[in-house]
Amino acid sequence: MKKESKKTALIMEGGAMRGLFTCGIMDVLMEEGVTFDGAAGISAGAVFGVNYKSKQRGRPLRYNTTFCKDPRYGSLRSLIKTGDLYGVDFCYREIPEQLDVFDTETFAKNPMEFHIGAVDIETGECVYHKCSDGGAEDNLWMRASASMPLVSRPVEIDGRYYLDGGIVDSIPYRYMKEQGFNRCLVILTQPEDYRKGVNKLLLLMRIVLKKYPKLIEAMETRHTRYNAQVAEVREDEKAGSVYVLCPKESLHIGKTEKDPEELKRVYEEGRKIAIEKLPEIKAFFSK
Repeated sequence: MKKESKKTALIMEGGAMRGLFTCGIMDVLMEEGVTFDGAAGISAGAVFGVNYKSKQRGRPLRYNTTFCKDPRYGSLRSLIKTGDLYGVDFCYREIPEQLDVFDTETFAKNPMEFHIGAVDIETGECVYHKCSDGGAEDNLWMRASASMPLVSRPVEIDGRYYLDGGIVDSIPYRYMKEQGFNRCLVILTQPEDYRKGVNKLLLLMRIVLKKYPKLIEAMETRHTRYNAQVAEVREDEKAGSVYVLCPKESLHIGKTEKDPEELKRVYEEGRKIAIEKLPEIKAFFSK
């Protein structure tokens, strides 16, 4: 019988500033020269994860700690003034183009696929985009995937409107499995015993987003879907096709954390886990 070819993937959950945990893991893997055939990210897993393809170790930690207190980066003032908690022009143009340049050339040359998911607010379904060159279209999908409901305007792409991919597909594992990736490293930003409950802001979302019933329906069932996704990942972990990295306990960090030391703490937690598990990770991908 012909042995099935191995197709490796890095899969990154979102979680706002919990994503700095993922960045710590990413940087250790880059330092060790670990490569993948593909990667997928949702929300923070997308906007931070793209730096794996552009090979920019340390960049997400650097710009987050540098600009976290800048009101143009993320603030109530930005939300009131623009409709976006995280200022679109500053975060998606000024930083990547001028202040901490995103390496689109390396991104485009790296053969690793990178997939980003965002939710179509009309259909309530997660739509995936395969990045190409790190340019304007890819940038739009990054922004869409990380646009949290209530604090972000929907992002228009080709006449459709999108919000945070985590609403529907917090862990893009099944999607990547369907793309043929059969040896996956999954990074979760919640501890192993975490189970999601009903969103406490659901009533407010029903009022503010009442024009989008499919989106509200997706939000109402998000916790059930998330817990099922975790169960699927863990089941495949037992079967030997997935390796999971997650925090040992809750990271205890706010979604919009402004303390650089807290951001560094969560990043270092990711590094510690990656260094500790590095021999197992390498053994897993060498099979």
